[in-house]
Amino acid sequence: MTQEPKNYLITGGAGFLGINMTRFLLARGHNVVSLDLLPFDYPERPQITEITGDIRDRAAVDKAMQGVDIVIHTAAALPLYSKEDIFTTDIDGTRNVIDSAHQHGVSRFIHISSTAVYGVPDHHPLAEDDELVGVGPYGIAKIEAENVCLEYREKGMCVPIIRPKSFIGLERLGVFALLYDWAKDGKNFPIPGKGDNLYQYLDVEDLCEAIYLTATVDPADANDTFNAGAKEFGTFRGDFQAVLDHAGFGKRIISIPVAPALWTLRILDRLNLSPLYPWVYETAIKDSYVSIERAEQKLGWKPQYSNKDALIRNYDWYVANLQNFEKQSGVTHRVPWSQGVLKIAKVFF
Repeated sequence: MTQEPKNYLITGGAGFLGINMTRFLLARGHNVVSLDLLPFDYPERPQITEITGDIRDRAAVDKAMQGVDIVIHTAAALPLYSKEDIFTTDIDGTRNVIDSAHQHGVSRFIHISSTAVYGVPDHHPLAEDDELVGVGPYGIAKIEAENVCLEYREKGMCVPIIRPKSFIGLERLGVFALLYDWAKDGKNFPIPGKGDNLYQYLDVEDLCEAIYLTATVDPADANDTFNAGAKEFGTFRGDFQAVLDHAGFGKRIISIPVAPALWTLRILDRLNLSPLYPWVYETAIKDSYVSIERAEQKLGWKPQYSNKDALIRNYDWYVANLQNFEKQSGVTHRVPWSQGVLKIAKVFF
């Protein structure tokens, strides 16, 4: 779909989704403003307007909002951040950005939420009208951020809300770097349980397409809440095994009995010895997938990548770019998360 050149503001523009969305928009002739705490240290830097600042700082937000047509709000404090940072960034920061957008006459405010708003569900597939249950500070904050967005929808703004499954692709590290690191070193990879549960991911390129559709279709169709996930996906075990097969060492996914695996991970989490937070390990043993029919029907969205496609694409990027980040670690999706005691466990697999 073509569109006249517009000015897009991407909050969290230096993040994993931010850089992928920036490249997507630049390729279509649009102008991009990035607002992020971190520097925009990509080759595309000369092609954008960079504002370094915090979405909790209204002055920085207002500065970034000058002349903007459409906001894509990706900035968020992720689950490994403190409760205070999650609440002030994800709730107060969202209110700051959408209120500034409202005051500046921005035509659309696209909010990137999360399927974490569904909590630990008792049925699948999940639909947009299902009950929202916040698990932990991140899940609670994501629900409250959506509520802020709904306030401004009531004020007449076009506010598409997208709830993506865990999305992967170029520049994505975070928890997935664990699998990729073990795969490249020819290790078996342990998972809790048999791994026969259905688990849906999403390729970041497909997510960018969904976001762009909410920015370009008729406002009456866009002004809604949409799940986003892979059209084609398999079991937790099968899709991870595809990465080990692709790595070429003949290694296997190893099942660890659920009860001891979860108790070990809970204890390590409490002791700050593991990078895996409860949302990761508590849901890894359960089905997790959403209905994408609303996005298909109202937006005309057609995701191109299966789970296996997305994981393998991301793995190949990881291996090709390893020298750029192998000595880094942190709590964002742009760097590998510290493996903690799991680095020792790796020796035995």
